[in-house]
Amino acid sequence: MSASATPGSPSTPALPPAAADHGARTGFWALTLGSVGVVYGDIGTSPLYALKESLHAASGGHGPTREMVFGVVSLILWALILIVTLKYVLIVMRADNDGEGGTPSLVALAQRAIGRTGGPVIVLGMVGVALFYGDAIITPAISVLSAVEGLKLVTPAFEPYVVPLGLAILIGLFAVQSHGTARVATFFGPITALWFTIMALGGLGHIADDPGILAAFNPGYGVAFLIGHGTAGLLALGAVFLAVTGAEALYADMGHFGRGPIRTAWFGLVLPALALNYLGQGAMLLAHPERIENPFFLLYPSWALLPMVLLATVATVIASQAVITGTFSITQQAMQLGLLPRMRVQRTSETEKGQIYIPRVNGWLLVAVVFLVVMFRSSSALAAAYGIAVTGDMVITACLIFVVAWKVWRWSPALAALVIAPFLLIELVFLSANALKLLHGGWVPLTIGAALVTAMWTWRRGSALIAAEIHRRRLPLSEFTRMAETGSVQRVPGTAVFPTGTPGDTPGALMHNVKHNRVLHAHNVILNVVTEDLPRLPDAERVTVRRLSDAFSCVSVRFGFMEIPDLPRALAAAGFDAGSLSYFLTRRILVASPETGMPVWQDRLYIAMARTATDASRYFRIPVDRAVEIGARIAI
Repeated sequence: MSASATPGSPSTPALPPAAADHGARTGFWALTLGSVGVVYGDIGTSPLYALKESLHAASGGHGPTREMVFGVVSLILWALILIVTLKYVLIVMRADNDGEGGTPSLVALAQRAIGRTGGPVIVLGMVGVALFYGDAIITPAISVLSAVEGLKLVTPAFEPYVVPLGLAILIGLFAVQSHGTARVATFFGPITALWFTIMALGGLGHIADDPGILAAFNPGYGVAFLIGHGTAGLLALGAVFLAVTGAEALYADMGHFGRGPIRTAWFGLVLPALALNYLGQGAMLLAHPERIENPFFLLYPSWALLPMVLLATVATVIASQAVITGTFSITQQAMQLGLLPRMRVQRTSETEKGQIYIPRVNGWLLVAVVFLVVMFRSSSALAAAYGIAVTGDMVITACLIFVVAWKVWRWSPALAALVIAPFLLIELVFLSANALKLLHGGWVPLTIGAALVTAMWTWRRGSALIAAEIHRRRLPLSEFTRMAETGSVQRVPGTAVFPTGTPGDTPGALMHNVKHNRVLHAHNVILNVVTEDLPRLPDAERVTVRRLSDAFSCVSVRFGFMEIPDLPRALAAAGFDAGSLSYFLTRRILVASPETGMPVWQDRLYIAMARTATDASRYFRIPVDRAVEIGARIAI
């Protein structure tokens, strides 16, 4: 096959089909390996504590019986099959919002399908985001502590150093966040793949202790255990759910790796390794019930304990890193969707769009994680707090995916309910089981979630009230432009940009500029920034210009909810001379008022949040020396 080329011009020959296929395969397997580290880091550390905590809950601290071991292992295996494999890998990952996943992305997808008036969808999204934060705070604490606790098996002399060493690792982890994860991420995949391989070998080597454990694949053992153990069975069920923590990452990280590599990693390595490890722990406990103290590490010979503790610590740091990075991404999406105030977002990679760092969020997470470690001091104590955040988040996902299946995939309501309801029922049972731990740590994620939902609802409601008040005060833009062009206002050269959230109204900064300075620029741009329900937009579709007159233009700049807004860059790409633009911004001075639509305490909460928000010029990347701020007093 020959390629034609224009005479005198260089031509690049097409790759042979075999080479192109090889390149595609190489990229696919690289993504698959990367997904092992980033996507499955959290669920890959669950064997450190899931079976141990489940059997402790079932036995009340006494030695586990054979019936308990079979029942709990069966429940863990079927949780992995039903919740992770069927729900997330095969169903939820179909909800592709232009390649992106995660709770805010799912909210945007559902809201776009039913229209922007979908209040219940927004509320579900707020609760889901809030519970994700609870999960993100507990995951680093419980994961790192559970790994470091393995040192006590090497020698009891290490016990006093478990908490200080765990705190040192966590503080170091948060301290390096500002440098980005691009370089470290290169090692995530291979190290985590090694972790899963060693987990599988450790479990496989002990199945021979009692091969009868393979019968745990029969779900009847799990059902019989629940029926026969009453409250203890429910307590154990709450701990069983620790085995599927991290399942949300499959969907949240879909945009980074793609559906195919994530599914391949799950079926090809992660699920077999987890199943073998849990079966091996179960078989070992059937033969040696006294090893219930820490069955994961006791799968390995004494000479391998210290290396395994070190590898487990690295694996838990990787799992924590993935959750922290996910929190930055979720926060950025929530800001773009109007659920949180603006915060400074830093890019930590010139090539990877998802590599971002939010200093304020990083600081809050560090303080919260350190508080939990100091307060609970062990992974067992933290386990009670963990389940509620995860199960609650999964229940929210099930509700949202029902909306997507019905409205986006065009399933009939009956079919959508038939498919989703069983998962929702199972997760509600898990949620009820975890609710029994409310007084033993379960209150932590609920308190965090309630505070965050209140903050997000206040921010959304307050922003709507301010927008309505601003609209009430201002002249229609068409009326103002007519008055300005027929009046005797002095004209000065240059282009002035007036950002506004209500493009049909005259921006406050423009009105005050004419009123107090008595000048009007030769060209005035009324700029409206719109956040779309899509993750990203191509540059060709970003800017729309509508000419009102020789002196006035309306410009709409659109960003996806995964993008960091950069107004000068967007305007330059649209043909504006970014270096000659002057930006006139309105700085609002907010005052609490009992006459508005919110209680005074909520007004004050909104004002406090607004004061912490990053100013508009910084958030939209507007050069400081080209920004002019004009104050406006607004009662809320």
